[in-house]
Amino acid sequence: MVEEESVRVVHCGGSELNFRRAVFSADSKYIFCVSGDFVKVYSTATEECVHILQGHRNLVTGIQLNPNNHLQLYSCSFDGTIKLWDYLDGILIKTFIVGHKLHALFTLAHAEDSVFVTINKEKPDIFQLVSVKLPKSSSQEVEAKELSFVLDYINQSPKCIAFGNEGEYVAAVRDFYLSVYFFKKKTTSRFTLSSSRNKKHAKNSFTCVACHPKEDCIASGHMDGKIRLWRNFDDDKKYTYTCLHWHHDMVMDLAFSVTGTSLLSGGRECVLVEWRDAAEKNKEFLPRLGSTIEHISVSPAGDLFCTSHSDNKIVVIHRNLDASAVIQGLVKDRSIFTGMMIDPRTKALVLNGKPGHLQFYSLQSDKQLYNLDIIQQEYINDYGLIQIELTKAAFGCYGNWLATVEQRQEKETELELQMKLWMYNKKTQGFVLNTKISMPHDDHITALCFRNAEKSENPTLVTASKDGYFKVWILTDDSDIYKKAVGWTCDFVGSYHKYQATNCCFSEDGSLLAVSFEEIVTIWDSETWELKCTFCQRAGKIRHLCFGRLTCSKYLLGGTEDGILCCWNLLSCALEWSAKLNIRVMESDPYSENIAAISQSSEGSDLFVFKPSEPRPLYIQKNISREEVQWGVFVPRDVPELFNSEAHQWLNRSQFYFLTKSQSLLTFSTKSPEEKLTPTSKQLLTEESLPTTPFYFILGKHRQQQDEKLNETLENELVQLPLTENIPAVNELLHTPAHVLPSASFLCSMFINSLLLSKETKSAEEIPDDIDMEEEKESDDSGEENDLTEKAQVTNDTGLEEDILHQLSKSEEKELRKLRKVDYSWIAAL
Repeated sequence: MVEEESVRVVHCGGSELNFRRAVFSADSKYIFCVSGDFVKVYSTATEECVHILQGHRNLVTGIQLNPNNHLQLYSCSFDGTIKLWDYLDGILIKTFIVGHKLHALFTLAHAEDSVFVTINKEKPDIFQLVSVKLPKSSSQEVEAKELSFVLDYINQSPKCIAFGNEGEYVAAVRDFYLSVYFFKKKTTSRFTLSSSRNKKHAKNSFTCVACHPKEDCIASGHMDGKIRLWRNFDDDKKYTYTCLHWHHDMVMDLAFSVTGTSLLSGGRECVLVEWRDAAEKNKEFLPRLGSTIEHISVSPAGDLFCTSHSDNKIVVIHRNLDASAVIQGLVKDRSIFTGMMIDPRTKALVLNGKPGHLQFYSLQSDKQLYNLDIIQQEYINDYGLIQIELTKAAFGCYGNWLATVEQRQEKETELELQMKLWMYNKKTQGFVLNTKISMPHDDHITALCFRNAEKSENPTLVTASKDGYFKVWILTDDSDIYKKAVGWTCDFVGSYHKYQATNCCFSEDGSLLAVSFEEIVTIWDSETWELKCTFCQRAGKIRHLCFGRLTCSKYLLGGTEDGILCCWNLLSCALEWSAKLNIRVMESDPYSENIAAISQSSEGSDLFVFKPSEPRPLYIQKNISREEVQWGVFVPRDVPELFNSEAHQWLNRSQFYFLTKSQSLLTFSTKSPEEKLTPTSKQLLTEESLPTTPFYFILGKHRQQQDEKLNETLENELVQLPLTENIPAVNELLHTPAHVLPSASFLCSMFINSLLLSKETKSAEEIPDDIDMEEEKESDDSGEENDLTEKAQVTNDTGLEEDILHQLSKSEEKELRKLRKVDYSWIAAL
């Protein structure tokens, strides 16, 4: 039984991995990235999350390795604290309480007892770079209130601040200004680019900055795509800069290699550019990285780079510009049109991903499994271009079929619709396009659903549209003389007084179809497609429809735009009960009668869990989110949990996840994220000496199960194995001086044969009672002893003499003994 704890709303993943630059460990084995309130530790070899460093109470805004101990990591947060971690064990070592809201973090090797942070002063857009002295103390929480001012009027982004030439100076850029502070001289030099706001198409404001690790050279990126290399900046009058230009849009980030021989740049072109020797003619490219490069990091060893991208992924790149690993988080699309679904096969969360794609996201490991390209067209990154959008998707028939709808509308009268039916292919372990239907409706499709009843013979799909019709699509035989095939075709078209069809859903057994036409709900027989009854409450347009399950399958729930939740009884065709509730999300648990409904109020979003048979809620939790909740879904648990409290039993079989307007993925849980780490992930740190590949984990688990079975066998049975110390070949190899040993070819066959187990090595239970081990051994040595053994056996088995018609020969006796030793235990497994 699970201990009685309060169910609380927790971040379950999906946070931005690209919020700040990623940081490599000193040995390049691990990569650290901020993820919401946590810091995640990934393996660069296997892409597995090995630790989640949790302890901050607000957004983590910066991470840096401890320059004096490369096994430790600093992190800062909006909660006003700097924390020191042992990242190998995932242990919080110390917390320094600064008190200010911290926006960025920097460390220097020569500054042993201090770090640099960016804080906000008075006005919202005025930021300062200050030095924080970290006092030495044995206590775990220490106040660090001693701040030293360094630079003023800087950008809050850490990409706009860089320390150069082993910490001799710090450069900061904002708007059209470059500021350089020299620590020894304690002076500041400022350089200004001429503001070209009035010039057409000219943008030269600063976007990022990087400093050469060993020379006095500063590289700055600009809005116009140019990179400027500044030198002699210690003198306000003699400074110079040269330009490098390849990017057609703004330079998003810059980074020098460890030795300083190369400069890396990236932007919206999705191409990593390496400028060797800071020369425009010596360029190398890594193209087709998929999305805008927002951050670039370099490992301390210099053997790896990594890029953070706008689609919430991190790409680990070798020094020769070959991508070696991809850490993909939850893609935050502009709009989640498809809603949240669960793949019946993989139990993965499915929703809009990259433009034109469906993403399959593992909630357990908090990473993307794969992308399914639905639109199958090259995406053009242009804000003014009207793109084809993936608007609807639904799984059916236990994951065997997937239906998607895509649309493009340039003008009100120019709507392009296309529906695609995808079939799951067991050989390729993926979805393959089966049927493509152009313009299935004359107006926008508002809903689609499959009939997922167990007894349904033919897969059935229903689509509802604003054109006033709902259509029933069935799977038919589409074979010809060339091959056998199946395809989808329209079987029935229904309407109700030309009202717009807004929602549709099937009952649990698939016998009834509910279709809402604005304020009216219609019930149809799925076998004959006859209209059975209608419900009309005049309480506003129906926004949500949901059938009850299991013992509550006779109820139909509907939520209206006017804030009324209605429950109809299908047996009496009457309203069972109604409640004043502004429903935004309504989802049914597939493994119980429970319904989860999230309502929106002025204070925030509230959760109500209830059964349709009882208007009284089983569980209520207020203010689960301050912002609007847009989508929710129940996810079946791998292992059911048992809660003592009746109010928490709705979490036994399934877990409820919901997505907010800012696309934060939240859930209800009593466990911390560190407890959710799989044993496979934790194994990475405990067995670093072993090859940590995905194949090793599969094989290692299999071997572990074999070892457990072998241990059980050894406990239950007495197995006689030969002792190696008595084998002459082993003694000769181990105890003879190497310079007098015979050749390896002579010893090899002798040594291998000595390691083989003889056939006589059997457990006591497998040896027949009427055969003695010593007699059997002697029978193989000499023919005379075989005759004596046969006589002795015939003498002992007097009862068998009458049944035996003839005396067995020596060869027949051996054959009989072999048959007795054959193991027939495999028959029991049939």
